[in-house]
Amino acid sequence: MTQAGNRLRLLENGAQYFPALIAALEAAEREIHLESYLYEADEVGLAVAEALIRAAGRGVPVRLLLDGFGAGGLPPDLAARLQAAGVELRFFRPERGRFQLRRRRLRRLHRKLAVVDGRLAFVGGINIIADTNAPGRPSHRYDYAVEVEGPLVAEVHAAVRRLWRLVLWSQTRRRPAADPVLPAPPRQPAGQAAELVLRDSLGHRRRIEEAYLGAIRNAKHEVILANAYFLPGWRFRRALVEAAQRGVRVVLLLQGRIEYRLQHYATQALYRYFLENGVEIHEYHSSFLHAKVAVVDRSWATVGSSNIDPLSLVLAREANLVAHDRKFAGELRASLYAAMREGAHQVHRIPWRRVPWYGRTATWLSYGIVRALTGLLGYLREFDGEAGPV
Repeated sequence: MTQAGNRLRLLENGAQYFPALIAALEAAEREIHLESYLYEADEVGLAVAEALIRAAGRGVPVRLLLDGFGAGGLPPDLAARLQAAGVELRFFRPERGRFQLRRRRLRRLHRKLAVVDGRLAFVGGINIIADTNAPGRPSHRYDYAVEVEGPLVAEVHAAVRRLWRLVLWSQTRRRPAADPVLPAPPRQPAGQAAELVLRDSLGHRRRIEEAYLGAIRNAKHEVILANAYFLPGWRFRRALVEAAQRGVRVVLLLQGRIEYRLQHYATQALYRYFLENGVEIHEYHSSFLHAKVAVVDRSWATVGSSNIDPLSLVLAREANLVAHDRKFAGELRASLYAAMREGAHQVHRIPWRRVPWYGRTATWLSYGIVRALTGLLGYLREFDGEAGPV
């Protein structure tokens, strides 16, 4: 549900996100909830851990929920330090040490949320991991988060509390202690309208995808979408192409560097379809693109954890903030165009047609393998919505 009266602050990369997060943790007085898919014991992870430990030492209830696969390598000594200090640490679907290719195993906690004192929230795609190679160098992972104050914080707070209770009950069969009574987040005068959009397998199976599709189908002028792992289903592909065919400028900012080879080449198998139908593609090369954001018609924007691929749209728990605000959308749009101008290369239709046969073969083999795996796991039809050619 869209809530008016918020204050939204766009945070670009860890250089802006982590100082804001740690400052909020240091100021916490009543309660902290923090969720992350990855948690590394690097300089950022240790700084966040120290802030959590100090908060617990002040008597603040601190709840840290990490994914059992993504953060499964958290060093035992760091976990022990957190717990000894009073931080409540839990893992969502902890790994059991035996590989099983099952759909249930791929249902991960991929969202990145934080709520402090029920008054300040963070929503985005940035894990607890250092995202720079060294001082002065470009960001190793290009990503975004949003700092939120106002009525929407209550929804984020309810979401993290609900999942914490579910995990605690499933692992211990006990209910958590009663939550502290927190004042309602104040409405900001002349504030910004936004909503929290969740994806899970309970009551929100396709909400993030439907939010994207609704905005794209209603677009009149421009769609700019930046996504780290982009392998959309048939409905999503058609929505982008239909927007381009009715005169909307559709711009995709995608991963240019190879991080995961299979995913990278599978995505490139879709290039010709998009390019032949008027969709612009820009590949980001300055660093690894980790962003999961979009802006439509300079008035609708989303920042969150959800990739446009089967794992995010069908299996993982994800969280996106959708802003219905021209100021916020304008800030994100300007940042994306700066990223394209300074760190991306446009892929053109004619040169792409001239890619050697072995290059095209590699992309289609990768795409076929991904399709085969999704079919094997039984969610191909659910993801695509309907069968159709690429």
